[in-house]
Amino acid sequence: MNELLNRIETNPAVLTGKPVIRGTRLSVQYIVGQLAHGATFKEILEEYPYLQENDIYACLAFAEQILENSLFYPLPQSA
Repeated sequence: MNELLNRIETNPAVLTGKPVIRGTRLSVQYIVGQLAHGATFKEILEEYPYLQENDIYACLAFAEQILENSLFYPLPQSA
């Protein structure tokens, strides 16, 4: 997993510090969003030929780690 996570970097000078795929300006959020909207790995790799399949897996691994380390509280229901 660490090998995948090494593909993700944060740099305040790139996208105001959002996590991105190392050496690019493609954010983890953007790639995960593309997948959530039905894009396939193949489509993403065709759109961004400089990416590798493991870059996409790294985005998913990063998102999984963030969710694993986050606390969630139910929102109060309004009457």
